[in-house]
Amino acid sequence: MDLKELRGQIDAIDDQLVELFAKRMDIAAAIGDYKKANNLPVFVPAREREKLKDVAEKAGPEMANYTRVLYSMLFELSRSYQSKRNEVLSALYQQIHNAIENTPKLFPTAPMVACQGVEGAYAQIACEKIFQNPFIMYFKNFDGVFSAIEKGLCQYGILPIENSTAGSVKKVYDLMIHHKFSIVRTFRLKIDHNLLANPGADLTTIKEIYSHEQAINQCSAFLAKLPGVKIIPVENTAVAAQMVASSGRTDVAAISSRNCMELYGLVTVASSIQDEGNNRTRFICISKNLEIYPGSDKTSIMMILNHRPGALYRVLARLYALGINVTKLESRPLPDRDFEFMFYFDLETSIYSEEFVQLICELDELCEEFTYLGSYCEVV
Repeated sequence: MDLKELRGQIDAIDDQLVELFAKRMDIAAAIGDYKKANNLPVFVPAREREKLKDVAEKAGPEMANYTRVLYSMLFELSRSYQSKRNEVLSALYQQIHNAIENTPKLFPTAPMVACQGVEGAYAQIACEKIFQNPFIMYFKNFDGVFSAIEKGLCQYGILPIENSTAGSVKKVYDLMIHHKFSIVRTFRLKIDHNLLANPGADLTTIKEIYSHEQAINQCSAFLAKLPGVKIIPVENTAVAAQMVASSGRTDVAAISSRNCMELYGLVTVASSIQDEGNNRTRFICISKNLEIYPGSDKTSIMMILNHRPGALYRVLARLYALGINVTKLESRPLPDRDFEFMFYFDLETSIYSEEFVQLICELDELCEEFTYLGSYCEVV
């Protein structure tokens, strides 16, 4: 047979599959109605395991794994359809709906904002991109920013969460597990690292370089060319510049921004020393209260999943069934549990979509615990 004839056979089989799939979903819906009427759980793990074993055996050794994958997705689609038909708007959905209704339509222009570091920090630059005229309060570490929000010292806080070169800022992710907050906006800042020193210094005189560990990682190729130079991590790139300036020495330097060069009276020993030209850091803007501004099309959620095989797959399959794109997936170990993790999801979906509403109402059945971190848009 030629290709056309083979495709004709595939089309004929697909027609049968579509008809049978529709019938199967109708029956699944009837089962969902029965479960709701009799207060039965939608997800029955034992029944699913039994069914997967059965279809795998019927398919034979060669097709067993393919069949398991196919039916796992069918089960997820069935549960999603059942949930949609019997959708009960959750307390979380009502909270989100109230936030949408009560949040001002315009983003604030001059609030009090918490940033980590000192004047000249990249967090300050991101803050001034997000807000027109912010009043900035500086804190020594990331925990201080979270605490300032929780205690009401500042209305908003700015925190780096990931870099395109060095990856996730793990300290921030670890702190997110322990603090209560909502993400109201994000911003991707182009990072331009420069080697700054006091006037009179040059590359041959430098013996020590200070900077934040993320910046050090982002400039690893440049630093590898400086054998014998001691690299010293500090809490912030702007703090590094401040330390160099106050030392008065010409044998120390800082990896920092051009803003800090002007601010602290330093000179550029080497410019744009980051490994990648398109080096960007994503910052989140957090608040104590849930605020959802018009146009929000991104959502962040943290989940603790059941410690068993396939738990993460179930979540990803449900998101796929709903047509929701996952733009970020990060896992961090839970400090008080053995070999268990908190999973952080960034999702791309409009807060006004049916898919968003359905997901929010299904979160309880998808995981052991979850925290809704907010819905927002990203400033570019």
